[in-house]
Amino acid sequence: MHGSFHGFGLAQAMREQSGSRSLTGHGTLYKALGRLEEFGLLASRWEDPAAAEGRPRRRLYELTGEGARVAEQGHAGQASGGPRRATPEPA
Repeated sequence: MHGSFHGFGLAQAMREQSGSRSLTGHGTLYKALGRLEEFGLLASRWEDPAAAEGRPRRRLYELTGEGARVAEQGHAGQASGGPRRATPEPA
């Protein structure tokens, strides 16, 4: 995923692609996004209030450089059938 995204849109994409509900219910997705941000893999900010016109503001997320690197490793491992890591390796 490139550029910024919001949690609800990510949840919709996950459901459409895999029919998965494992991360999309009861705030689990937002807890996971928060942990990814703590690990330095995501950065987040509130969207511009002017863009919210008539609806609540959304929190926008974006992969950091490290997050993009880890995502590429995960994608490459998944494509080759190798194991996937949920968290980055310790430094």
